[in-house]
Amino acid sequence: MLAVTDNAVAVIRDLTGQQNLPDGAGVRIASDPTQGALTMSLATSPQEGDQVVDTSGARLFLDGEAARVLDDKSLDAAVDANGAVQFEVGEQLS
Repeated sequence: MLAVTDNAVAVIRDLTGQQNLPDGAGVRIASDPTQGALTMSLATSPQEGDQVVDTSGARLFLDGEAARVLDDKSLDAAVDANGAVQFEVGEQLS
């Protein structure tokens, strides 16, 4: 299952809090077959079939392909000096 770092938890909770989203909202990661990539967006709730990853109140909703691709990965995040959020996917540390 996707591991979420403390930094990513803080960023996700901040993003969902700033947007005045309802309790239970999170970040959805979905596959984009036309681009051969994953996309991220804010979501009020998971879509049918999504895997829900809840880490200390930071919720991620993964569609089936994203869950498969990210199963053994770790999600980290940072905010730069201009306030731009950057997420990074890496290998899980044992």
